[in-house]
Amino acid sequence: MSLPTPPERLDATDADRMSREAVELAAEIIRVDSTSGNETAVAEVLAAFLAANGVEAELVARDPARANLVARIPGTAGGPSLALVGHSDVVPADARDWTHPPFAAVVDDHGYLWGRGAVDMKNEVAARTAAVASLARSGWRGSGDLLLVIVADEEDGAAHVGMNWLVRERPDIATTYALNEGGGIAFSLADGRHLTEISVGEKGTCPIRVDAIGEAGHASTPTLGDNAVPLLGRLLARLGRGEAEPQDHPQVRVMLDTLLGVGAVDRLGLAEAIRQGGLLHPDLATSLPAVAGITMSPTVLHGAPARNVMPARAGVELDCRILPGTTEQEVLEAVRRRLGDDIPYELLQPEPANHGNASTAVSPLWDVVRRFADERLGTTLFPTLCSGFTDSVYLRREFGTIAYGFSPFATTPAAVIDAGYHNADERVHVADIALSADFHAYAARSLLS
Repeated sequence: MSLPTPPERLDATDADRMSREAVELAAEIIRVDSTSGNETAVAEVLAAFLAANGVEAELVARDPARANLVARIPGTAGGPSLALVGHSDVVPADARDWTHPPFAAVVDDHGYLWGRGAVDMKNEVAARTAAVASLARSGWRGSGDLLLVIVADEEDGAAHVGMNWLVRERPDIATTYALNEGGGIAFSLADGRHLTEISVGEKGTCPIRVDAIGEAGHASTPTLGDNAVPLLGRLLARLGRGEAEPQDHPQVRVMLDTLLGVGAVDRLGLAEAIRQGGLLHPDLATSLPAVAGITMSPTVLHGAPARNVMPARAGVELDCRILPGTTEQEVLEAVRRRLGDDIPYELLQPEPANHGNASTAVSPLWDVVRRFADERLGTTLFPTLCSGFTDSVYLRREFGTIAYGFSPFATTPAAVIDAGYHNADERVHVADIALSADFHAYAARSLLS
């Protein structure tokens, strides 16, 4: 499908205002500590800003303290629709580890905005909100609806008050396309090519608990009984850090084809293609092996109920991340292969798997993003699978939405972005917040006009 010629961009005055508002709004919502439980306060800030610019926003909540925001610029001709998606919750931050207080929203002398959520993902929330406000102010209307959907409870999801609840409660948020978090980082390869990531899908989660089985005893006599803790230690040694065994998968092939040429896996073999891809950039040396298979990181330990008891069972929970289409049985089999069969253990599932999915890299929205990357960033799109999990999974699963993760970063180095996720000293350059707002206004105008 060919795209229409993109409409005129905002004039300089409007563009400057949108950029300024995006940065100011990002700082304002970073100052709201929305550590998984105070998201309504963020939604209220956004709703007030939108209302001042002629956009009515609705707060939709299962828990009054954890509201989701839904706003819409209605379309005029029943064309395709687009949702700009984000989440308002953030992970905890210990101020003792930060250069600047995590909820102070300090802008330093180099133009970096510091704070919890600066990268994940209040920067994008603010940029998308500012873009919607700017479009509304200008009187723009698309042929199809433009939605802004900012949800609670993304980082954990266990409370079921965010997107996993909203898609069932409000089927009217279904759209043809969606833009969410997960891509936009630009980097240069060792061969001189310049790429920008766009996330086309996410891995899923399938937690597994491994319980080593021994025999209980009194801790004062270590040779009586069979303490399960040392047995678990031997199993942990076999798990190691939980790296994935390479797994052939269509989405992995797309990534490797982009990096190494079409048919890379068939020419080189999967393991060698992953190795050669990793040589092109240090980040790829880490991300490709993590994406290309079932990871099983050991994270939570369980032992005796008291210090003077040698337990009959000692366990570890594995945070297993799985490629789209992987079954729970395949995960259990992969863990068993890693552990062997000479130490007694039992496998349990603490909770059901939450399966990932992916969108096609052939669509009008893909063409819009590709053109922006080419013309504004001078880069080629690199379709990736997100090794983590985003709410795009629910949009694809429930509505069949073509959802990508993309918000462009041209000034903030990739190393700073990657280090900011769930870490201390999270920060983003204000120029990238402005660039993101510009992109989202561009995307709406190009796709829906």
